[in-house]
Amino acid sequence: LFSDIPNDTLVRWDELTGTASILRHNAGHPDGSTRDRQGRLITCELGSRTLTRTEHDGTVTVLADTFEGTRLTGPNDVIVKSDGTIWFSDNGAGIRGNYMGDKAPKEMPYRVYTFSPDESKLYVVDTPDGPRTTHVYDMEGGKAVNGRLFFDATPGFADGIRVDTEGNVWAGFSGGDGHDGVAVFAPDGTLIGRILLPERCANLCFGGPKRNRLFMTASQSVYALYVEAQGVAGG
Repeated sequence: LFSDIPNDTLVRWDELTGTASILRHNAGHPDGSTRDRQGRLITCELGSRTLTRTEHDGTVTVLADTFEGTRLTGPNDVIVKSDGTIWFSDNGAGIRGNYMGDKAPKEMPYRVYTFSPDESKLYVVDTPDGPRTTHVYDMEGGKAVNGRLFFDATPGFADGIRVDTEGNVWAGFSGGDGHDGVAVFAPDGTLIGRILLPERCANLCFGGPKRNRLFMTASQSVYALYVEAQGVAGG
C-alpha cells in the first residue's frame, strides 16, 4: 500500500499481477502508514488532520485528532512499538498549501520518527523547515531524553526513515543529483551507503515475507529493491 497524497487516495499494488488499484479514495489526503501488531492499517491523514486505523472489516477508526487541546496540524509518519503504543509525527505538510490538504496556520513543529531495533533509542527527523538535521534520543521510562545530533543532511534533507535489524538507519533523501534517493547511516551516524534515484524519495519501508525488499516512494514513482538487510518489524 502507498499514498497518493494530492489525489487523496490510498493505492494497493499487487505483486502477482503487477497492477495498482484504489484501496480508498477521499481518504483524508493520506501520508505515512504502517500496520499494528494485529495487522490493522494505521494511517496519517494530512487533510483530515487525524491519525486513523482501518479495521479488518474495512471501517475506519479515528485514533487521534488533537494534542493537549490543540488540533493536529497533519500527521505525517507513524510507527508501532512492540508494546502496541503508536508513535506518530505531526508534520503539518497538509496545512502549508492546498496541494496536499487545506492551507491553515502552523501550530506544531514538523518531525518524523522511528525507533532503534531494541527500542532503546528514538530517531527524530526535523523536516523540511529549519535545520536539516536528525537527532537521536534515549528512551527512559517511556520518554525521549538526552537528545543529540545524529546526522546533518545539508545541503539536502531527509524525510521518512526506517531501521534495519542491525541498527542502521535508512532515510528517504532529497537534494538533487547525488543526493536524491535513500541514504543509509550506521548506528553511530556515519553515512555508509546510498541508493540513488532519478527523483527525490519521500518515504520508504521494508516489505516482503523476509522484510528484505525496500520499497521507496518518490515524487512520481514507487521503486522496489532487494537489499542485504532486514527491516525491523512494526516500523
